[in-house]
Amino acid sequence: MGIIRLMDEPLSNKIAAGEVVERPTSVVKELVENAIDADSTAVEVLLIEAGLTSIQIIDNGAGMDADDALLSFSRHATSKIANEHDLFRIRTLGFRGEALASIASVSKVTLHTSDGSSGTFVQMEGGRLTEHRAGSLRKGTDIKIDQLFFNTPARLKYMKTLQTELGHTIDLLNRFALSYPGVAFKLSHDGRTILQTSGSGEIKRVLADIYGVAIAKKMIPFEGQSHDYKVSGYASLPEITRANKNYISLFVNGRWVKHYAIANTVHRAYHTFLPLERQPIVVLNIEGDPYLTDVNVHPSKQQIRLSKEKELMELIHETIRRTISTVVRAPIIDKPKPVKQAPTKQLDLWKSSFTVQEPKQQMPDRAVEDWHELPVEKAVEPVQPDPLPLDEGLPQAEPPEDDSPQFPELEVVGQIHGTYIVAQSNDGFYLVDQHAAQERIKYEYFREKVGDIDSNERQSLLLPLTFHYSRDEALRLKDNLDVLSDSGVFLEEFGETSFIVREYPTWFPKGFEQEVIEDLIEQVLTERKVDVKKLREDAAIMMSCKRSIKANHFLQKHDMERLLKDLKNAEQPFTCPHGRPVIIHFKTYDVEKMFKRVMN
Repeated sequence: MGIIRLMDEPLSNKIAAGEVVERPTSVVKELVENAIDADSTAVEVLLIEAGLTSIQIIDNGAGMDADDALLSFSRHATSKIANEHDLFRIRTLGFRGEALASIASVSKVTLHTSDGSSGTFVQMEGGRLTEHRAGSLRKGTDIKIDQLFFNTPARLKYMKTLQTELGHTIDLLNRFALSYPGVAFKLSHDGRTILQTSGSGEIKRVLADIYGVAIAKKMIPFEGQSHDYKVSGYASLPEITRANKNYISLFVNGRWVKHYAIANTVHRAYHTFLPLERQPIVVLNIEGDPYLTDVNVHPSKQQIRLSKEKELMELIHETIRRTISTVVRAPIIDKPKPVKQAPTKQLDLWKSSFTVQEPKQQMPDRAVEDWHELPVEKAVEPVQPDPLPLDEGLPQAEPPEDDSPQFPELEVVGQIHGTYIVAQSNDGFYLVDQHAAQERIKYEYFREKVGDIDSNERQSLLLPLTFHYSRDEALRLKDNLDVLSDSGVFLEEFGETSFIVREYPTWFPKGFEQEVIEDLIEQVLTERKVDVKKLREDAAIMMSCKRSIKANHFLQKHDMERLLKDLKNAEQPFTCPHGRPVIIHFKTYDVEKMFKRVMN
């Protein structure tokens, strides 16, 4: 007697729902994607109790006739693909034909839809049809999901608090609005409007709607193109940071995706511009032939595979870094403005997630070194970037035409606490962190040196330095001797687990040569995959920290003038290698306002 049998359709749909419908946000995602695929220009989402009690999606799209309305609740029923060829050139958000069947199997669904010529009403409960009749002729679709997981109560145990579930949906609608600025989105919860966009097609307006005008003003447009891909979007100035990568929004051919490598590439584009452990706000749109992307990886459709991934990463890194490099400048200290309170607890919670948080960092204690020995780089003559104006309250920021912002002409006034240099110019006064300033100067010097190891710039040792490691570490070092050599560490094998160094570059920080070598070796041992370029970059940053002017070290006026002169000639004088600001600007007008010399 056979023991294998076919499951009935309601049971198989309920099993499939385990992957497709994880929480209320999953339902909203699938239904809003259907609305967008139906060419809707307005989509309204209404939630009760974060969607656990009710989810309603109303759109003005193409709608369906009676036959399609019924067929849409069948598993694997779709209008998006017809054959295997279509599967490799997907241009729509939905295509699997599982969403409606899965949603209907774990909820109570009512559907009003019309294609303009006929209207249909369909009611489902637990995956079974309970009513089907003619409906209204309002073109578009109105679908309501009641009592989600009513027949699978175990799933409800895994739901978080209402605020958490609502937060997921708010985040989702934010992504849709950023990806489709031409669609007017409205999100309401328990009768209160939380998000509403105009659908004007201007992503600047969406940025202002989501993050507020103050943040949107500091979002800079970027664009780049290769043979296979085009990238565009908006990136925040380095002064606007967040604690995690959740604010990096990635869209591939209009689809919001999660891609670890792309997010890391975006962060690397901000290298030396951001403080440690901080992340930028970035909206990145990637366009390319659908044949280059595989979205059929997971039922959630948020994971994708990309062809020519290395080429794409290089394009993203080059485009964003070039754009950010042209607009980095001294942060301006403005008088703080009062913040309006949000009308509801849910909205207040949402807005608090977008608050700018400044990193808490302490000045490292460094020894003193004569920085006068470092060479002066060739001076640049950039132009001050255009301001970031608002057009009717919306950001209209454009990158400056020249390569970088202008470093101000500064006159040294004095020093505060042996740590900060005070300088003035025609437009106010500036505070310069002397340690961060010298770190930037040294970093650019060492970065050039590490990238070009010259055999004529080596110091031979009378007694070689000896290093001992375990057997597995020794094997790893032997495999990476060339990598270390390219970074200035010339290891020679000295037995099975020991190594010696007979010489090192003359430009290694004096008194810290052994420490630098040990640190570089440690990086090789701890990195899973050693990258020569990254190792050189880390070496330059590390050496720039050694023996820089420390805090509480008092300088003579001519030393401060020389430091500012060298800083002006730096390629990027406004941030240290760790992304902290080097110089901060206090405008004359704001100072006069604080002292009540001006009253408006």
